[in-house]
Amino acid sequence: MSIRECCLLVCLGATLATSAYAGVVVTAPSNGATVSTTVQYVATGSSPACPKGVAATGIYTAAGILAYVTQGPNLNTLLTLNPGTYQTVVQEWDNCGWSSTTPITITVGGSGGGGRTFANLHAQSGWTGYALLPPGYGICSSCVSTGPQTTWWWDPHVSSPSKSGNATKTNIGGQTVFSDVLWNNHLIGDFSSQGLPDTNHTLVPTLHNFTYDVWFYVGNIELSQALEFDINQFFGGKSFIWGHECRIAGGHEWDTWNNVTQHWVPSGVPCNPISNSWNHLILQAQRTSDNHLLFKSITLNGNTANINRYDSPTPTNWYGVTINYQIDGNRYQQPYEVILDNLNFTVQ
Repeated sequence: MSIRECCLLVCLGATLATSAYAGVVVTAPSNGATVSTTVQYVATGSSPACPKGVAATGIYTAAGILAYVTQGPNLNTLLTLNPGTYQTVVQEWDNCGWSSTTPITITVGGSGGGGRTFANLHAQSGWTGYALLPPGYGICSSCVSTGPQTTWWWDPHVSSPSKSGNATKTNIGGQTVFSDVLWNNHLIGDFSSQGLPDTNHTLVPTLHNFTYDVWFYVGNIELSQALEFDINQFFGGKSFIWGHECRIAGGHEWDTWNNVTQHWVPSGVPCNPISNSWNHLILQAQRTSDNHLLFKSITLNGNTANINRYDSPTPTNWYGVTINYQIDGNRYQQPYEVILDNLNFTVQ
């Protein structure tokens, strides 16, 4: 039975037999949770009695309303819902005609003071690239993308490989070993690329929750020293930097940035992106009510690690919300490409 046939049967009210050995484990959101308008669903379907495995996993936000479906047993996605109470259902369909469900009731709150999603940022303007040279790794004001110290490019509108048909290809190379390339996009506040300068300084201080959601593709991940994805908030003279680094050459582990001591903190969480494949990354971060940083969770290819590390802000004169994306060169500065797609950033 195809995925489409399974979905149609359920929508039309047909009853599918349920294997006693099948099931859906939902790790987010929890049943009965109160959530923001952007809800992350993480689930895994299984059907040991079917040798052909799980065909698809999906989310119903109400009876007969299939809001999302993906092939295979692993589901990890964001849904944007209006405020209210939802009797959602996560369902798996296997390749033998069996199906099983797990009901998840959620209450969706308000948008949290300006909550919104900046969709497909990888395909938008506003990105500026910089070379970072050892040993200090400050921005190299004299470097240009053609080198020779470090080379880089940002090439949008790539149709293949692509999830959406409109991906962006990035590259690093050059002569200076262990040099990095940083791309930055100012979303809200100073130099906003989104038409949100927030000149009255009324929006940025209301934002507490941030979700960085991106797909990336690397041909040979072992050519990378590290991949970095950062969330930044600046207001009231305080700098909040939620830096996340997937260390490759240094041991395939996630690190988070210590704002005060300016160094990386090992998390103990493995980071193993798959070469020649699309990888899905979701970062959850929060500014607490007492103005501390909370590194909440990292989800890579359906595996969620709850970090729950607190940190303190540092002084700044900047104002706004920005995101960073960075790729690091290894000890040979071997050139490599990373392709980005479906980069969505949610603030609430």
